[in-house]
Amino acid sequence: MTLSMTAFARNDQETAWGSLIWELRSVNHRYLEVSLRLPEDLRALETPVRDLIGKRLGRGKVDGILRFQAREAVTGEFAQDEALVTRLISVARKTGEIGTQHGVALSPLRVIDLLRWPGVLKTTGVDVDALMAVAMSLLGRALDEMSATRRREGERLAQTVHQRVDGMEAITASVRAVLPEVLQSFRQRLETRLAEVRQDLDPARVEQEIVLFAQKIDVDEELDRLGAHFAEVRRVLKQGGQIGRRLDFLMQELNREANTLGSKAADLRLTNAAVDLKVLIEQMREQVQNIE
Repeated sequence: MTLSMTAFARNDQETAWGSLIWELRSVNHRYLEVSLRLPEDLRALETPVRDLIGKRLGRGKVDGILRFQAREAVTGEFAQDEALVTRLISVARKTGEIGTQHGVALSPLRVIDLLRWPGVLKTTGVDVDALMAVAMSLLGRALDEMSATRRREGERLAQTVHQRVDGMEAITASVRAVLPEVLQSFRQRLETRLAEVRQDLDPARVEQEIVLFAQKIDVDEELDRLGAHFAEVRRVLKQGGQIGRRLDFLMQELNREANTLGSKAADLRLTNAAVDLKVLIEQMREQVQNIE
């Protein structure tokens, strides 16, 4: 199954203490990178949240936001972390003394500054352990939703890549079909030029020039390799899983063969075919970069 790295999920749940809301966003990234924003009271969730996301997702830049909107009955009661307040006052006093020694007047620590400091005020009446358990359960559901979105988007990306491969196979088939015409056209031009120089044509000379030209524009090897890469792209898509890097490598190989085909082009039809191949490869590359 092909998975996209681009998705969004939002889940919320009411608890006895207020509302919990998880928002998850992911975009393409070389590895799995997780950025979290958690309420101060639920900061202990960071490690288990990262672990769960790491088990569920393989690649992508994931932004996770957990919001807790406490009920009024809960937010009306506060408890003060006295140990933290004591440490803050001690640090402020020492800082003031250092400022005085150096002739620098520092603003005194205000009560409002203390109250705003993270962790100083905590709501009472909240069962933090139970709230964290609900938050983890809610995260699991959000990840389910995100995974479903990544699957749907991944299938769409795979279909797009298959269509581009179909187009490239049609182009390479047309190149094989036109090669005999290119050789025949070269033969006619060569005979015409030689006839302008002298009346008697040397058949051996004509055949030698045609052989050299045929060797110069021989693209059978490039077409064979392109066909092998097409088959590998289809196989990898069918395999599913974390296939983005493999597909990206195949895009590089396809582009290399298309460039070689273009460098050997001795006919406008071959040149156009090489350009059309590169256009389709670039379109595939843009899609592949979003595949996990």
